[in-house]
Amino acid sequence: MLLPFNATIWFYRQPIDFRKQIDGLVILVADTLEKTPTSGQLFVFRNKKSDKLKMLYWESEGFWLLYKRFEKGKFKFPCIADEAMELSMQQLQWLLSGIDFTQQKQPDKCQYSHFF
Repeated sequence: MLLPFNATIWFYRQPIDFRKQIDGLVILVADTLEKTPTSGQLFVFRNKKSDKLKMLYWESEGFWLLYKRFEKGKFKFPCIADEAMELSMQQLQWLLSGIDFTQQKQPDKCQYSHFF
């Protein structure tokens, strides 16, 4: 699986029941988030104890379900809310590393007008 560089990443801040598998997450994306599960966007979910993540991604002919569990420590999540927040690829990397992405400053985007 190669996630496109321009894929939109959605993090659902409300803890979910981690017994949910692909079909349960697809329903959650469609009904609760009101997004299209097969859109090519990445959907990230957390558990109540803050030590597990699940990610759902559609790739042309099927779904990917990725799972990460910290053996020690916890993920750093923003406050719990019934809404999804959009993440950048950098914020996702921080989240997956256990870094509080809400406290990190995104690098400024470079704007070039001359290329030589």
